[in-house]
Amino acid sequence: MELYNKILNGYLSNKNDLMPLIDLDIDTLCKYADNIRKHFCGSRFDICTIINGKSGKCPEDCKYCAQSSHYKTNCAEYPLISQKEIEKDSLYNESKGIMHYSVVTSGRKLNKEEIKSLCSIYRHLSKTLKINLCASHGLLEGDDFTLLHNSGIKRYHNNLETSANFFKNICTTHSQEDKIKTIKAAQKAGLEICSGGIMGLGESMEDRIDMALQLRELNVASVPINILNPIKNTPLEQNKILAPDEVRRITAIYRFALPDKIIKIAGGRGLLPDKGKSLFTSGANGAISGDMLTTEGITIDYDFKMLRSIGYEFD
Repeated sequence: MELYNKILNGYLSNKNDLMPLIDLDIDTLCKYADNIRKHFCGSRFDICTIINGKSGKCPEDCKYCAQSSHYKTNCAEYPLISQKEIEKDSLYNESKGIMHYSVVTSGRKLNKEEIKSLCSIYRHLSKTLKINLCASHGLLEGDDFTLLHNSGIKRYHNNLETSANFFKNICTTHSQEDKIKTIKAAQKAGLEICSGGIMGLGESMEDRIDMALQLRELNVASVPINILNPIKNTPLEQNKILAPDEVRRITAIYRFALPDKIIKIAGGRGLLPDKGKSLFTSGANGAISGDMLTTEGITIDYDFKMLRSIGYEFD
């Protein structure tokens, strides 16, 4: 395959290169994608966990989200959790061999007091634990990211969610430009970026490719691929869950577009019959393990056993 050989030699694919992959035989596509992954990333796997650090009452109207105050989903609602809860959970995850750990909070962004409180916790954790600390606290600004970086945060999460063209169909209370501004501010403060999107919102394969190329242009380190789990009483509750082979194709195309990045299978993995195993031989080399924010995930022990069985390595 000409494109495959060009990528192995350092070529960065463009949209015209990637669009024909939509129709390529799925097993052939996934085999090439996994070889690209092996060439650029080897057998190292990036596994992380998250904790829902502040839940519900979000003023944003993201049409997929159980935590939005615009929809009646019976989502749990609580303020920022305590240092004791975060410390206990992060210590447990470190003991299980998790590499990255993130506190995720609902809302457009945290206020200054909440940031101050979390930074105090992060400083303590960074002194007592070896696990890499990540954060996902919404549309923060430059000074906020400096505080996070100085407190021990290594990576900041902020999803683009979908393509620039499709974003207006998913959220009206903030723009994708707001997200990009946030990403660039975090990078300027010295943080790595974790940014990807949700598949199955109603977007086309072209939208997915457009987002992959956006993420490459932004030079993000980690790209989470989420599979929409339709939530009752949200505007997307009737969306069909993506077929496993469609998720495999998305994953493989993302590897062609992002040959040396961490492609991380995140929310919705439990919807797949094999819990995502086939995706980890189709170009993906990362996963969120354990529970998600408002849905049940896959146990850490199961994931490590499954990933080692297909040849991945962990420190």
